Amino acid sequence: MADDLGRHGYGAVTESDLQALSAMTDAAGVILPADDRFAPHLQEPRDKLQGRGALLLRPRTTAEVAAMIAHCNARRLPVIPISGGTGLVGGQVFADMGNLPDPVLISLARMDRIRDIDPRDSVLVAEAGVTLEAAQNAAAEVGRLFPLSMASQGSCCIGGNLATNAGGVQVLRYGNARDLVLGVEAVLADGSVHHGLKRLRKDNMGYDLRGLLVGSEGTLGIITAASLKLFTQPGERVTAMLAVPSPSAAIDLLGAMRARLGDGVTAFELIAAQGPAFIAAHFPDWRDPLGGMPPWRVLVEATGPAEGGLTARAEAALAEAMEAGLAEDGVVATSEAQAAALWWLRETIPEANRKTGALVSHDTSVPLSAIPRFIEEASAAVAAVAPRLRINCFGHVGDGNLHYNLFPPAGEGREAWRAPARAASEAVHAVALSLGGSIAAEHGIGRIKRDALAATLDPAKLAAMRAIKTALDPHWILNPGAVLAP
Repeated sequence: MADDLGRHGYGAVTESDLQALSAMTDAAGVILPADDRFAPHLQEPRDKLQGRGALLLRPRTTAEVAAMIAHCNARRLPVIPISGGTGLVGGQVFADMGNLPDPVLISLARMDRIRDIDPRDSVLVAEAGVTLEAAQNAAAEVGRLFPLSMASQGSCCIGGNLATNAGGVQVLRYGNARDLVLGVEAVLADGSVHHGLKRLRKDNMGYDLRGLLVGSEGTLGIITAASLKLFTQPGERVTAMLAVPSPSAAIDLLGAMRARLGDGVTAFELIAAQGPAFIAAHFPDWRDPLGGMPPWRVLVEATGPAEGGLTARAEAALAEAMEAGLAEDGVVATSEAQAAALWWLRETIPEANRKTGALVSHDTSVPLSAIPRFIEEASAAVAAVAPRLRINCFGHVGDGNLHYNLFPPAGEGREAWRAPARAASEAVHAVALSLGGSIAAEHGIGRIKRDALAATLDPAKLAAMRAIKTALDPHWILNPGAVLAP
């Protein structure tokens, strides 16, 4: 086999590989590049990377995944796992890898079964290809809540959510994806299967492979199914949008709301005026529920049990906030339709960003108390490098995670601004790190942030990560180029 390997140690897909892999699944399980169904798997949602692939596999079962990976490992064929394809850091797109051979793409889209759901255990067992929305709906059908929630939930899938340790809008109350998983089933690089679909809240039997595989972006193993935690459906919900005078006031408002409502505060989103301005430009029928386009606003949601007095306590807290000057204007939803309209604003900002054409999209997190300072210092850093760049700052301020995105001046193309934007991005990352923060809060590292990670991560942690990768994937066939450079 050594004669078949290129100078990088990876093999190239041959006709015999195609025949062997085709024998492991049905006729719909192998797609060639000439097929129209192949090209969409090479696309990155923001068109920042152009992918490559020699073959697309679409297994139906974990056994098929295991057989395919075992073959690829024996032949040293690089493998790119694909879930819903909505990732924003290029983890699902093989690109910028020089003369390495085109990889085998493996999509888990056909592994889309809810294997089990038990309201007594409050557990849902879902395969990797189940969409997040389908998991939410399955939980709701048995009177339970699966709280992971984000704008792409109709198309993103459980496998990708777990591979990237996705966050979303309810991390404040329920935590990231890793916090919502009891166990995982995964295929390792040699084709062996980790059968870890336990339903236990307590399990200290050895190392936590669940925690290691979740967030590994397909570089340590391919998650094929997971046992997910379910929660009681809230009986009462309050949704409000408030104009706030500053990010500092928003942080104080969050403190006041939590003092009144405790863990009942499930979402707290900060939105700068640039986001609604982009929405107004691309969705002309939209009407701002606050009017006047305030420079800063927050979207607040609180939930609680039925007849728990949540609405009265929330309204009292909001009234106190207004009196204290923490909010200047506001609207409280009085129906599900009004609540949906408020959430539509927040969830449409990423789409408006794409239509506008972002140069750089940051996924930073800092300690909650440092958010006002981060916004101030990051804005000054961008202005020092490229003062005409537009900034759209929004995100999950309740958990310290802000999306601080840079755009070219109005009416100007992106090409001329790419170099200044890269310099500005480095400055933004430096500010986040100086405040004890992170440059990858919920989107992962992928390929887009790989070099930034290597330049900023603690050397001991980076060495440990490479050691873990080599131990679990000795030939580095799983998602090469994502997270760590080969």
